[in-house]
Amino acid sequence: MRLMTATEASRNFAALLDAAEHGESVVITRAGRRLAIIGPAPTGNGAALNDILAAHAPDPDFADDVRAARTLVTDEPSASWPDD
Repeated sequence: MRLMTATEASRNFAALLDAAEHGESVVITRAGRRLAIIGPAPTGNGAALNDILAAHAPDPDFADDVRAARTLVTDEPSASWPDD
C-alpha cells in the first residue's frame, strides 16, 4: 500500500482516483499520522445479501414490534426535565 501526504493527494487527486480505479489503495497521511485510505469501491451485486436473507428466516413478530413501537411515539413535545 502506497503512502501519500494530504498535500500530495490534494495536488494529484486525479492520479489518486486513477490508482483507485486500477485497484490500488493509498494511505493518506498528515503530520505523519494516517488519516484515510482511498481505494477501489466495493462492487457487490447483491448476491451476498440474497444469501444472507435466504439463510435466515424473517422474524414473524417484527411487524407487531414495529406497530407497538409506533404507539409509543407522539407528536407532542415531551414534558420538561424534572428539577434535581
